Order: sequence, then structure tokens, then C-alpha cells
Amino acid sequence: MRLPVPATWLAAALGGSGVLHLVRPRTFEWLVPPELGDARAWVLGSGVAEIATAALLTAPATRRAGGWSAAALLTGFVPAHLHQFRVARGNPVALAVAAVRLPLQAPMVAAALKVARGR
Repeated sequence: MRLPVPATWLAAALGGSGVLHLVRPRTFEWLVPPELGDARAWVLGSGVAEIATAALLTAPATRRAGGWSAAALLTGFVPAHLHQFRVARGNPVALAVAAVRLPLQAPMVAAALKVARGR
């Protein structure tokens, strides 16, 4: 049985990102707002959460829970996306990347909610 398309690409995106968070945490540490404390802990924790969510999305029995988990994770990442604007000031490329990443959260959250609602 094939996964529904939104669950497939969400699982792939979250699983891949989660692995990257664990293998190359320094790549992501600068995205953690300093107000949140230890950046390494946040990066590693979010990597584990992304992989766990990807796993939930792959099984029919846990797919809806995975959709809710994905929606929560993606919403929880918004402070990091906003922080990217703060640290990218004066760097046009980094600002452009931030300007693309933030609006992409909306369709990703929408897809996660679609999976969560069983559609």
C-alpha cells in the first residue's frame, strides 16, 4: 500500500532534515534564537522529533498522529525562521533564503493538517 502523497513528501522532508540535524548540527545552530538557550540541544532534539514524526507518517495506524506532530513541529520552527531575518541583516543572499523559507511553512503545515485529518 502506497503512502498518500502529502504523507510521503512530508515524511521524506522531515526524515531527511532530521538526519541532517543529527549528522551536521552546527549547520543549524545559528538558526536557534539565543533566547531559547543551548542551540545544540534544540537542534539535536528537533532532529529526533523530525525523524520520529517521519516514522509516524509512514504507518497507517499512526499517520494521523504524525500529521498532527508534523503540523506542530513546522509551526514550532517559525521562531527559527524569523530569527534568520535577524541574523541575516546585510546579507542579501541569506535574506532571500529567509524570505523563501518562511512562507513555505504555510503549505507544509496545510499538508500536515490534511494528513492529520485523514484526507
